[in-house]
This record gives sequence, C-alpha cells and structure tokens, in this order.
Amino acid sequence: MNIALIYGGRSGEHEISLISAASVARGIKKQHSVILIGITKDGKWYLQDNAEYERILNDKSAALTISEAPEKSVSIIPGSGKNAFSVNGKALSVDVVFPILHGTYGEDGTIQGLLEMTGIPFVGCETMASSLTMDKEKTKQVLQASGIPVVPYICIKRSDLNDSQRYDEIFQRCINELSFPLFVKPCCAGSSNGANKASTPKEFSYALMEAFSWDNKVLVEKAINAREIECSVTGNSTTASPDNESEAVKAYIPGEILPTHTFYDFDAKYNDPNGAALRIPAELSPDLIETVRSTAVKAYKALDASGFSRVDFFIDKDTNDLYFNEINTIPGFTSISMFPKMCEAAGLEFSDLTELLINEAVLRFNAKASLTTSR
Repeated sequence: MNIALIYGGRSGEHEISLISAASVARGIKKQHSVILIGITKDGKWYLQDNAEYERILNDKSAALTISEAPEKSVSIIPGSGKNAFSVNGKALSVDVVFPILHGTYGEDGTIQGLLEMTGIPFVGCETMASSLTMDKEKTKQVLQASGIPVVPYICIKRSDLNDSQRYDEIFQRCINELSFPLFVKPCCAGSSNGANKASTPKEFSYALMEAFSWDNKVLVEKAINAREIECSVTGNSTTASPDNESEAVKAYIPGEILPTHTFYDFDAKYNDPNGAALRIPAELSPDLIETVRSTAVKAYKALDASGFSRVDFFIDKDTNDLYFNEINTIPGFTSISMFPKMCEAAGLEFSDLTELLINEAVLRFNAKASLTTSR
C-alpha cells in the first residue's frame, strides 16, 4: 500500500511532529511505500523528495524536515478517493493517510474532516472524536456523564475575561472552590503549551494571561498531590467486529511519569533529557493496574475514539483515588514517547504497531463506506 505520512502543521507542536513522524516513517513496514507530505507552519502542503525518506531511514536520530519547493505544492480534490492528492496535476495514488500532526489543525478534527471528504482511509480518530477530545472541558463533561471521575475544574471563557466584573467573580470563585495550588491550561492545546501551576493570586493572574494567549477557553483545575499514570489504547470503538482482532479495543501496560520539573511541562517532555523518568510498568498493585486499563477502555469508548490514543490519569497520593486527566488522540511517537513504549512493554513492537494502525484505518473506512448516505 501507498502510505501518505503527513507531518508538521500549524501548531505549537510542529517541531515535535517532525520527530514523531520520522519515528513512524522508520517504523512502517517495508512492504509499503511511504509518501512524505510536510505542512509548513503557515499551513502550506508540500510533497517531499524520496531522498528525505532515505535520509531519516539512514539516521535513526534525525527529525524530518520540510522542503518548500513550489513545484511540489500539494492539491486536494474532495471525493476523489485514492487520487485526491495531486502535485502539478498528477495524482499521488494514496491508499491510507497516516497523520502525525499534534495539537491544533492536526488533532482537533480539522484534517480528519478534510480526509473524510477526500474518501481516503486515515489512521486515528474520526472528526467528531478528534474535535471533542481536543477540548478538555467537553471531554470532562462527557466522561463525567459516563461515571468516570475527573479532577474538579472551572472553565473560563474569553467572554468572561472581557467583562471585568464577571472576570473578578470567576477569578475569586476558582480560589474559593478549588483553592491553591491551581493548574491553569488552555482548553484546546497540547503538550502542556500555555500550562502553568499557580500558588498565589498573582501567579494565577499571570497563568491565566499565558493560557489565554493560546486559546479562547481556559481550564482551571485543583492541583492534587498526584502520580501521573498513562495508558495506551488501540482499536475502533464504534466499528469493532468480533471476527477481526485488529479492531478490538485494547489497553496496554500502564506507565508512570516521574517529572523532575514542577510538573510534566513542555520542556520536561521534549527539551530536557532528564525532565522526567518513565517507569513501565507503573508500580501499581495488580488490581489498580486493571482498574487503570479498564477505565482507559471505558473512556476511549465513551468518546467514540478509534485508531489509537494515550489516556492519562492522576492517582491521588493521599487517597489513592483515580482521576481521568486527558486523552491524546495523536500522542507522541518519538523515541522517548510513552505511547509506543507502553505498547512495546505489552509485546507489540513498533513496526507491528504501525501495521495494526494502518489495518484499523482500512477496516473502519470500509465499515463507514458501506453505510447509506442518500436515497
């Protein structure tokens, strides 16, 4: 099959995508042909030369780059199926798209909607689930309705910020109801971009301004004394067939993040090699491991997730209570990323993981293509 790997993108996680996508490209089995399509920070799509693919195959530590050759500009024709992508009027012939685009314009349903309109199978969640899970407030609301505990929170919108009286009221409400310390984060940003911990009103005010520079909605959460537990999940929650193991929703061995920073922020995740220790499996009792795995599956299914996701939890060190934190529908695929490492710990090697995700994409596409769309 011809696999179009799309990477880069208009996001604060652009550089992380270059690293993740390089790992995925190296992990796709040689029986497939890999087509590299890079999206610049200003949103332009370019086909990359095969030499770029060969370069990252020969250098296991290399990140992908994006060459902006005007003659390699990619056009998309909705409804054209495998011939939807073209360069200079010539179709690229794509069987499956593998988007490794973290955050805004990659993980939020925008590209998923575009790919659904083209009529090409693609790896990962569909449009609705991608859009929903990108919004931390809406995700919490759905999971609360499903009986999954979440950390107490208050959502502040820019409209609140624009009304000084309303802002003062909600500012004080956060302090009164949640109490310091607080975590402040944009509702729709990833990799801890714009996230900060606040222990005083002054720090809280600064944290809100930083978060609002990333998004029009901000989540304020009670900072609990917690262990950070993560769990990889794969499968197609709405189309899985008992006759095909590839689509079954499966949770893998949970891992634990042990940050050396104040919290597991962007710098700890990607810039500081000593920013955190990764413990796989997490040091939990067998019963608690199964609780994490079953809750991860329950959350994944409640959100109609498909393909793959990393479901993150907090375990309160004082009470041992488990709380859902967030879900990442295109989690990091770098050499130090938790998602592939947790799958590997369960016996699913990297190349077999990429093959599973490609097969899931085709099966889900075929199931949806069989539906009636008009009379």
